[in-house]
Amino acid sequence: MDYCKLEIFLPESHFKVLQKALQEVDAGHIGNYDSCLAYSRVTGTWRPLPGTHPYLGKTFEVSEEPELKIEVTCRVDKLEETIDAIKRVHPYEEPVINAIPLLRTGK
Repeated sequence: MDYCKLEIFLPESHFKVLQKALQEVDAGHIGNYDSCLAYSRVTGTWRPLPGTHPYLGKTFEVSEEPELKIEVTCRVDKLEETIDAIKRVHPYEEPVINAIPLLRTGK
């Protein structure tokens, strides 16, 4: 497989900086287009445990906050570089970044 899809969850306030980071590593390049991604508004929940330093929330309290779910295509050979770029701009201590293999892209 040459491509995977990344699902990234983050606060809307960080969308533009993430978009720029993805452009810099050429994630979302499809044919003669770049910067291709989709996003939707979702609600995330989490509970910080002892020893964490959450961006939002308090230890042992379940947090519920609006987030964006960003979906972007990435070449598998650039996966680690792309995840590193995401982590550099992501505010969460433990960002949710799902890498899903793609059997085929829209070509």
